[in-house]
Amino acid sequence: MGPVSAVLLGTEDVAWFRDERSMPAAARGAAAALARRIGLGDQRAAEVALAVSEAATNLCRHAVDGALLLRVIRTATDAGLEFVTIDAGPGMADVPRALTDGVSSASTLGIGLGAISRLADTFDVHSLPGRGTVLAARFWTREAAASARMAGEPVVAGLTRPISGEETCGDAWAARSLAAPGDGPGTGPAPRGGTASRAPLSWAAMAGVDAPAAPRTAPVREERSAAPDSDALLLMFCDGLGHGPLAARAARSAVDAFHASRATRPDAVLTDIHRALNAGRGGAVAVVLIGPSAGRMLFCGVGNVSTFVLDPATGGRRSLPSAPGIVGHHLPSLRTIEQDLPAGSAVIMHSDGLTERWRPADLPGLLGHIPLVAAGQLLREAAVRRDDAGVLVAKGAW
Repeated sequence: MGPVSAVLLGTEDVAWFRDERSMPAAARGAAAALARRIGLGDQRAAEVALAVSEAATNLCRHAVDGALLLRVIRTATDAGLEFVTIDAGPGMADVPRALTDGVSSASTLGIGLGAISRLADTFDVHSLPGRGTVLAARFWTREAAASARMAGEPVVAGLTRPISGEETCGDAWAARSLAAPGDGPGTGPAPRGGTASRAPLSWAAMAGVDAPAAPRTAPVREERSAAPDSDALLLMFCDGLGHGPLAARAARSAVDAFHASRATRPDAVLTDIHRALNAGRGGAVAVVLIGPSAGRMLFCGVGNVSTFVLDPATGGRRSLPSAPGIVGHHLPSLRTIEQDLPAGSAVIMHSDGLTERWRPADLPGLLGHIPLVAAGQLLREAAVRRDDAGVLVAKGAW
């Protein structure tokens, strides 16, 4: 596999809007204020507000159990805004037709979806008839939009949603590039400063081939690349113990420790996170190292974070098992698993706020959409309201 551009965005969740009656007005006002605050300008802020209002109105008129997430996105130099809508049906059988002006199922002008797609710098929608729809739209300034187009679509995205009745979520995710100097981190639900630049590392160095061999569940190639892996990524997902502010604090501490760690192997990163959480609640944590150029991945997890690899060649998913324990309190002997990274695959990590009963066969076309929309479909399909819910999707051109 050749090098893959590892574009990452920092994210800061602002609010979930769920009340059907107040959603359009509340989301529009919040979007306009947020867009102005981050410097998008009055005209762009008005366009953002219009797009959010159209999306929220569509949820109220057409959808069942609709919700809209508004959040800030950041690169090292720019800030933007994106929103995601998720609903439980009825879905659209013909998305291209629904994006055509004048097409409506509710006796309206039918310009909502088409207007959103034209106003947004990035737009994607995935709809499954009878199951539901996920829509994502991203907005930058004109200058930042040009830079974003050149950089390409972020390869990692995640969503977190607090348990009903809470304002903060105890789930958090983070991602960072190991080998490309100057790449900023991707973080959810709140951004942190970029990692220091470092020299590119080979997969052999990152995987620690001179260390004792870790257990493997798939055949290992005899040769390892000695060339620098300029596209290697580290992913982390944390489910803070319990719910509410203390769980959110534990998850935030895990994100901070992840970005501060100088380790490259997942087990070493997880050990650093364990030290950072030993004064608080602790949690379940999983760490993945993706090496697209080497076609390999490493995994280490403790607790109830579910991690899967979706392979488009087989249409199935492969589970990566975590060890029992609580990071920050009881860390078992860590077991690092090395496996092949299938071409065109996606790595998915989620908390137990999503059931493991979801099936790739029920989500046709999932891997054809951007990671943010894929994460939204998994949240729609498998999340429960009685727990914090979080999901991360990593999907690039490997």
